[in-house]
Amino acid sequence: MATLLPSFAISRCCYSCGAVESSKLTLTTRYTSGKKMELGFGRTDVEKRLLVGEVAQNVRSTLHWNHNSGVFAAARVPVQETEQILSTITEVDELQKVSSYLFRTQIGGNVKVSVRKKNAKYAVYIEVSSLELGNSDYRLVLAWGIYRSDSSCFMPLDSQRLDPVARTMETPFVQNAFAIFSLELEFEAKQTPFSLSFLLKSMFNTDSSGSEIRNHKKANFSVPIGFSSGYPDPLGLSFSTDGSMNFAFFSRNAEGVVLCLYDDSTTDKPALELDLDPYVNRSGDVWHASLEGACTFSSYGYRCMGGILQGETGKDYVERVLLDPYARIIVNFTADHGSHSSLKYLGRLCKEPAFEWSDEVYPNLDMEKLVVYRLNVKRFTEHKSSQLYSDIAGTFAGLTEKLNHIKNLGVNAVLLEPIFPFDEEKGPFFPRHFFSPSNIYGPSGGSISAITSMKEMVKQFHANGIEVLLEVVFTHTAEGGSLQGIDDFSYYYANRAVELESRNALNCNYPIVQRMILDSLRHWVTEYHIDGFCFINASFLQRGFHGEILSRPPLVEAIAFDPLLSKTKIIADCWDPEDVIPKDTCFPHWKRWAEMNAKFCFDVRNFLRGESLLSDLATRLCGSGDIFSSGRGPAFSFNYVARNSGLPLVDLVSFSSSELASELSWNCGEEGATNKTPVLERRLKQIRNYLFILYVSLGVPVLNMGDECGQSSNGSTSYGDRKPFDWNALSMGFGIQMTRFISFMSSLRRRRSDVLQKRNFMKEENIDWHGSGQSPPRWEDRSCKFLAMTLKTEKTENKLSPESSNIKGDLFMAFNAYPHSESVILPPVPEGMTWHRLVDTSLPFPGFFSEDGEPVFEQMAGLIAYEMKSHSCTLFEATSLGG
Repeated sequence: MATLLPSFAISRCCYSCGAVESSKLTLTTRYTSGKKMELGFGRTDVEKRLLVGEVAQNVRSTLHWNHNSGVFAAARVPVQETEQILSTITEVDELQKVSSYLFRTQIGGNVKVSVRKKNAKYAVYIEVSSLELGNSDYRLVLAWGIYRSDSSCFMPLDSQRLDPVARTMETPFVQNAFAIFSLELEFEAKQTPFSLSFLLKSMFNTDSSGSEIRNHKKANFSVPIGFSSGYPDPLGLSFSTDGSMNFAFFSRNAEGVVLCLYDDSTTDKPALELDLDPYVNRSGDVWHASLEGACTFSSYGYRCMGGILQGETGKDYVERVLLDPYARIIVNFTADHGSHSSLKYLGRLCKEPAFEWSDEVYPNLDMEKLVVYRLNVKRFTEHKSSQLYSDIAGTFAGLTEKLNHIKNLGVNAVLLEPIFPFDEEKGPFFPRHFFSPSNIYGPSGGSISAITSMKEMVKQFHANGIEVLLEVVFTHTAEGGSLQGIDDFSYYYANRAVELESRNALNCNYPIVQRMILDSLRHWVTEYHIDGFCFINASFLQRGFHGEILSRPPLVEAIAFDPLLSKTKIIADCWDPEDVIPKDTCFPHWKRWAEMNAKFCFDVRNFLRGESLLSDLATRLCGSGDIFSSGRGPAFSFNYVARNSGLPLVDLVSFSSSELASELSWNCGEEGATNKTPVLERRLKQIRNYLFILYVSLGVPVLNMGDECGQSSNGSTSYGDRKPFDWNALSMGFGIQMTRFISFMSSLRRRRSDVLQKRNFMKEENIDWHGSGQSPPRWEDRSCKFLAMTLKTEKTENKLSPESSNIKGDLFMAFNAYPHSESVILPPVPEGMTWHRLVDTSLPFPGFFSEDGEPVFEQMAGLIAYEMKSHSCTLFEATSLGG
């Protein structure tokens, strides 16, 4: 038998454009003289068996096939005299698994192909109709071969008729009276999955040569066997009720995509590769395939071919297997590439582990009630002083073990630094993936344990009334091994703007990237019950396709109005980990977005080192109306004085070299470590001042991990120089007094929520401002470093209980940044009440704060004067004489 022409063996194998798949293929017949004379495909209400009809008898008489061959052409059913109706549910179910494809040829006519599985074999029925071949001297032959990842490399089969080089063969069609050509091929299921690639050859009966007929794109016909074209939605890996797995993968500019499947024994190279054809395995920009059974495989990835990479043309880069951006569970291992090794990421071929969320109660806290603690999961418990077992130290499980410390601080929300898989060299702010927690946070370092322990951690925190917020980075990725190579011109900003040539800058408002981000956020809310998100480098989310600034960025608006995400806490943080320079930007909010208030940080730092206008401090104390007055309120201001980048709190009062000018720090008289008592006392007062202002200001206080126990980076602003949390420091003098003070301030905010936890700005008549003595403040005098304020409670009358009116008294607080003492004149209080001092940051521990308050007596009739020490803050509360 003639072998396939050389052109077949080297050409790209692709499906016909416009090929159609039907998941339910039924039989319709036409009768002549009481016999079936024509076989066609159609749809009926009752599914019928796929029959060959009269063709079967002709195929038996004309085809020469080898019984020992694993692949052969033969009729599957004898001639039927009458229409056969399916009699059992099993037969209907079998026929529902039939996939059909319709092709057009380059010279006209149609090629219909159906693939069905029965028992342990796959039957492929091919029918050619309306094909003009000339006269009866012509016959039609199918020239075919099977392949997986490369159409030029055909798989060997147990058949003597296969060409040893091309491994292709030819099988003649049988023609019936209505000029319809048909044949059937059968394959053992154990040989699958693969693709059947074929073309038609028209030749004289007396001659072995003939002309080739391909599809209308002049390419070979191709049909998947043992796997189907699948579905384009949802993206990523999904599982059907019948046990099949669907793969969907976006790449607009890839010329070809290969699905790579791995087993446990082949981590360096795929155990199986399947080409996804651009005509049947592609819908729009999404490549997809469905695999009936992949129980022998454990993980998967993709290879993309074509001119889609940014200047990368090397063989190693093109052959790199890429992680599915939508993989829910990922595995990583070190891949050996001969001269070098690198970390490789793959998606796992399994469902997410089931988790029991029953009896969980969402805290669902109002924004103004939040007290936030920002932490790094690994650094929080990895230090040996945590006294945790090594398998849970630095993990979600370790964080759960230290829940009591967070509760003791009075915190009701934790903000976790990015937990996505990240660039191991640059840190967690350079993610590789967006749909799974990093494996390093699992007790055993595995993906499943990380997922399960994170869900358990969230459930435990919720049970204790603590919300869990995530810092997320969607503006850039790690430099390599992330989304690079999938479709760089869709995912990244490369070649769009001169100032955005970084290969890792994500094109966030591009439709497919926007969809990925929204899908990721919804995934964390639905699967992990996350309560909110803080978006790092949020100002970058305002950029359009070409790097321009948008007034209504689609992504930001979509998050604000998403029916699920808009009910969570959404916080914009404009800090940029790329250049560590906060960007002053007017962020679009639609009355839903909160913001990390960098102005609060800068103005408080400037005031406490004596270089700020009083009006700047007053604005921050009252909730930053210059930022949040346009339809929001102080509850949308997340205030902080130190963060996970820059100087820790203790270093803000210990280092102020010229290199740290942007930190607005003050060393209190001596650089670095010192034994001088006056300097140490001044530093201690300043730390108390920072915490005091943070907790009495309207807005949400955000405390940074380690600031409660004096964690230092020795004056370094580098994120990499941050040290693991030292649990021994909590038992030291500084740690004891700071944790108690923070706990006190948290309880004070709850107790006096009427003035310290407000969703709306206070009325002007409820605030009085004071300068030194009884003079008004000198707002625009930069040399003035003293400010005091009275917060008046709302006067409400309760007719049912008149004596309960005005139970809570006013608050008076003063802030002295002078290097000398200031005399404070407290305003008069209603009859029957007196002032009690709650805080004076200049006093020694434990007297600098008091739960019950220390009464302040009049120096003269109707007048109370109080002397404030240098660099200190005070707080007084009006309480009834009897209590």
